[in-house]
Amino acid sequence: MPFSQLGLSSTLLNAIHTRGYVQATAIQQDVIPVVLSGRDVLATAQTGSGKTAAYCLPLLENYVRAQANKSTKPNTRVVQSLILVPTRELAVQVGDTLRSLGQNQSHPAKLAVLFGGISINPQMLHLRGGADIVVATPGRLLDLVSKNAIKLDQVTSLILDEADRMLALGFADELKQILALLPSSRQSCFFSATFAPNVADLAEGILRDPARINIPDTDESTPDITQRAIIVEATQRTQLLRHLFQTEKWSRVLVFVATKYTADLLSTKLRRAHISAEAFHGEQTQGKRSQVISDFKASRVKILVATDVAARGIDIYQLPVVVNFDLPRSSDDYTHRIGRTGRAGEAGLAVNFICADAANEAHFRLIEKRHGIKIAREQIEGFIPDEISLKQTQTITPTDPNGGIKGKRPNKKDKLRALQSQTIAQE
Repeated sequence: MPFSQLGLSSTLLNAIHTRGYVQATAIQQDVIPVVLSGRDVLATAQTGSGKTAAYCLPLLENYVRAQANKSTKPNTRVVQSLILVPTRELAVQVGDTLRSLGQNQSHPAKLAVLFGGISINPQMLHLRGGADIVVATPGRLLDLVSKNAIKLDQVTSLILDEADRMLALGFADELKQILALLPSSRQSCFFSATFAPNVADLAEGILRDPARINIPDTDESTPDITQRAIIVEATQRTQLLRHLFQTEKWSRVLVFVATKYTADLLSTKLRRAHISAEAFHGEQTQGKRSQVISDFKASRVKILVATDVAARGIDIYQLPVVVNFDLPRSSDDYTHRIGRTGRAGEAGLAVNFICADAANEAHFRLIEKRHGIKIAREQIEGFIPDEISLKQTQTITPTDPNGGIKGKRPNKKDKLRALQSQTIAQE
C-alpha cells in the first residue's frame, strides 16, 4: 500500500520519498490510521518490520495538524508526545528517524533525545523553553523531572517501544513513576517484537480498549536470514571466527558474547590478528559507544563484538552477518540478536557457535524448539572437535527440560528451598 493512502500530509509524504520508502510495511499500514484516529494501540511485529516509522509518522502528522490550527509559534513548548525506550542506542535511532521525517516542516517539532551515560547539563539546557516530542530512557527522564527540567502533565501521546525489554532491564519501578506523572486522558501505544506475560499485565493496566495489531510471520514478511550452527571446541572459537571472516570474505560482522570481559578480550585478540575490531558494551562511555557504532556503520571497524546491549535498538544498514560466539540466554534474545541482519528486505546470515559439550547443545536445542526450527550441525575442517566431545553432543539426554533458558531456570531462592527440603527429608 502506498503511504499516500494513509492520511499523511504532503510534507511527510515528501520526507518519506526522500528517505527512499516506497510502500508501507504491514505494520505501518495497520498502525498509522489507528494512531491518527486517537485510539490506544497494542502492536507486535518482528524486528525489522518498520514499527519505528509506524509510530513516528502519525506523531509527526498530529504535530503538523496541531500547528496548522495555531496562528503563531509558541515561545514555550509543552511535551505533547513521549516515547520511552530501553536503551541509549534505540533512543538515538528513534531520534534520527524523527529528525529525518520532520526536516521539511515549516515549523519543525522541537525534539529532545534524553538518555544516561553522558552529562545531564547539556540536556537540561536543551530543554529550556520546553520540547514538543521527547524520546527518553526511563532513568534519565526521571532525573530530569526531579530537577524540574521537564514536565509531563500535558502529554497527549505515550509510546512504549520494546516494552518487554524495559521490564527485563528492571525499569518496572521507573515506568510506574513516569506513568503517575502523565495525564490520565492520553493516547497510549505499546510496540514490541515479543509479547511476554509481564508486558501483557502492564498493557492491561494502562491501555484503554486498544486496537490489537499482530503482524504474523509470513513468507513475505519473514526476514531472509540463513541460520547456521557450527560445532566447535570452546577454545577454538576465536580461531574459527577469524577463519570464517577471512575465507568467506565477510565485509562486516556483529559478534555477540555473554560478558563485557569477553567483548574486550575477543576484540583485542582480533586486532592482534590485524583485523579491525572493537568491543561494544555498557561500561563504555556514551561517546565511545557512539564512535564505535559510527565506525562500524562506515566499515572502518569490520567486527563489532557486543554484549546484548546491542541486540535491540541498533539498526546497521545492510549488515550481512551476525555471529553468536556465546549463545543467548533466552529464545527472545536469540530473535533480537539475529534480527540485526536481514533487515529491510536484505538477505542475512546468522552463525551460531555450538560448543562441543552437552549443556551447550541442550541449550541450543531448546532455542530451536521454541522457534520451531531445526538447524543442521556443521563441522569445519581444521576445527572439528574430538570424538568424545562430538559423541556427547549427539547423545545428550538433558536433565533440565528448560535447557537453562533465562526465566525458566531455578533461581537462588528455589535452590535454597530445594536444599532445605532435602535437609528436612534427611533428618
